[in-house]
Amino acid sequence: MFNAILLNKNEDGTTDARLTQLDDAQLPADGDVTVRIDYSTINYKDGLAITGKSPVVRKWPMVPGIDGAGEVITSTHPDWKAGDVFVLNGWGVGEVHMGCLAQRARLKGDWLIPRPQGMSAKTAMAIGTAGYTAMLCAMALQENGVTKDSGDILVTGASGGVGSVAVAILSGWGYRVVASTGKQTEADYLKSIGAVEIIDRAELSVPGKPLQKERWAGVVDAVGSHTLVNALAQTRYGGVVAACGLAQGMDLPGSVAPFILRGVRLIGIDSVMAPKARRIAAWQKLATDLDASKLAAITQEITLADALVKARDIIEGKVRGRLVVNVNA
Repeated sequence: MFNAILLNKNEDGTTDARLTQLDDAQLPADGDVTVRIDYSTINYKDGLAITGKSPVVRKWPMVPGIDGAGEVITSTHPDWKAGDVFVLNGWGVGEVHMGCLAQRARLKGDWLIPRPQGMSAKTAMAIGTAGYTAMLCAMALQENGVTKDSGDILVTGASGGVGSVAVAILSGWGYRVVASTGKQTEADYLKSIGAVEIIDRAELSVPGKPLQKERWAGVVDAVGSHTLVNALAQTRYGGVVAACGLAQGMDLPGSVAPFILRGVRLIGIDSVMAPKARRIAAWQKLATDLDASKLAAITQEITLADALVKARDIIEGKVRGRLVVNVNA
């Protein structure tokens, strides 16, 4: 028997989330690698799943947890053997396939990547999908010609998981980072991880003009909706915007003006189904380029039981940075 968070759908359509015990017979039959989970994490999507605020879960019952790090117990997959250490992000885990907010999981070997040498399971989950997504965004800016001499970089939703790690990565690369947040009490925290300037998210979150004063050489946006539209309207000629989230909304109520009058490029960042080679490249850069002291400042460790409460907090915008779940505590 092992501990797990289990989600069931009530007759009225609400979600019942509780800490319980499962056995291996309840794990998915379609996985070819059984693993011990050492650490997982709570992302925004996990918060949606646990609270039932959005129809993230499409198969019931479900163990949430889109991220996991640990060690292989048994495997019939040719790339994995007992004792190998791994990182898992995405692939519909925690949505259509039982996830990693548990002490054990059965997964598909094709979904796993080797944990970078020297990186602990806890560090990997301090990074998690949020940090891995932040690195994909940072790489997109860099690969599309945005250099540290190009100008200011805007990071929206900066006190959240993606935003915090993006601030840390980009400032570590020498970029001048401006952080947008609705939590002005987090200004000192954001400056401690690399932001040089803080702006109120209210400047971006309401409808604005199709073209505005050029401010940003690049943008990492985890918010969507009006915030993304305003960021595009303020991006300099030839600038690049990497969009990876929808905390404000999935809509894009804007204009083509930034694209056809300023040559702004909007790059969509998908972390869930990203190819394995891209994942490995991002994780290798995270292992070498992310300041450990900044990551520690971003991270809070919690238990499986805590995760049930923190899931609601993350949806309500009450969480700073990253929540790492010690599934064995």
